[in-house]
Amino acid sequence: MRASLVTIAIVIGLSAVLSAPATAGDAEAEIQYLLNAVGDSGCTFTRNGTDHTADEAQDHLAMKYRRAGSRVKTADAFIERLASRSSWTGKPYLIRCGGDSMQSGAWLTERLKAYRAAAQDPSA
Repeated sequence: MRASLVTIAIVIGLSAVLSAPATAGDAEAEIQYLLNAVGDSGCTFTRNGTDHTADEAQDHLAMKYRRAGSRVKTADAFIERLASRSSWTGKPYLIRCGGDSMQSGAWLTERLKAYRAAAQDPSA
């Protein structure tokens, strides 16, 4: 019984460490990576029914990030609060990379997961 409790405590401790929030420096690097991913994508972004180039989308999201200042502390918050929908209309931002459109929040989340996985395993 005692060994089981120790094992559970170790698993909980490891889970807490592995799921710990990113540091401020990590968050800034992740957000800059996402902004660059948008600009380098060559995709079309739809904001409030109007299509925009990848560069225009990057500029718009960077402006929102600058204005948000310290209120956005993580890349996840950046995606959720700034890069997923219009703050004026609440309509989701869409991205189209050749084929069907998808919501920008999902697209950015995929890129963030890949970025974090690469950071965990630099040999990948």
